[in-house]
Amino acid sequence: MLAAGLGTRLRPLTSNTPKCLVPINGVPLMQIWLERLSAAGIGPFLVNTHYLQDQVAKFVAQSGFKSEIQLVEEVTLLGTAGTLLANREFFSNEDGMLLHADNYCLANFSRFIAAHEDRSKNCLMTMMTFTSDRPEQCGVVELDSSGVVVDFHEKVNNPPSSIANAAAYILSAEMIRELNGVTDFSTEVIRQYLGRIQSYHVRETLIDVGTLESYHQACAVALKQNKELEGMK
Repeated sequence: MLAAGLGTRLRPLTSNTPKCLVPINGVPLMQIWLERLSAAGIGPFLVNTHYLQDQVAKFVAQSGFKSEIQLVEEVTLLGTAGTLLANREFFSNEDGMLLHADNYCLANFSRFIAAHEDRSKNCLMTMMTFTSDRPEQCGVVELDSSGVVVDFHEKVNNPPSSIANAAAYILSAEMIRELNGVTDFSTEVIRQYLGRIQSYHVRETLIDVGTLESYHQACAVALKQNKELEGMK
C-alpha cells in the first residue's frame, strides 16, 4: 500500500497530516482501506512511509491491524514502481495488490480478485478503472473489446476516454519477478505492459482524493451514504 506521498495539492489539510490519514467524515483513509480489504480476506499489508511517517507509525500501532502491517520507511522516495521492486520479496512469489492509499474507494475487492483470476490469458496484471467526470485530471485508458488496456494517457487535455485508472492493481507473480529498471508505475510500467493489462471497471464510489475539491466531494458522498444507511436501520 503506497502511503508516502506529500499531498501538496491538499494543503493546508496535509500541512500536519499525511495524505493517507486525512479523515473522511472522521475516519482516516487508511482505516477505510484496511477495513474493506480485510473484509475481503486480503492481507497481510506492506505500507511505505515518508512524509510525517511518525504519524502513520502511530496510527498503525494503535489500530487493530498492527499484526498485519509491515511498515517500510523511505528516507528518499523510491517512486511507485521503485517501492514495489525494493520490496519484491514481500510477495513471496505470489500474485499481489499494489494500491494507492489516497483514494476513497468502496469497490468490491472480492470481485476485483475474481476478475484477475478470469483475466485474458496474455495479461499479467489487472487494473481497476472507474468513470471520471474530470478525465483530464486522471490517467485514462483505451480498451479493446475484451477490456484489455491498449493505450494510456496521463493527465492530457481532451482525453480520448473518461475511463480512468483507479491506481489499484493486482500483479501476477510472473510480472513481479520480471519487473526491473523502473521507478514510476503510471508512466513506465503501464506503458511497458500495454496489451497485457486486464481492466476491471467499478461502479461503486471511487474518488481520487487529490485536491481539496475532491476531498470535500468524498466527505459529502460519505456523509450521504452514512445517512442512507442510518435510515435503513
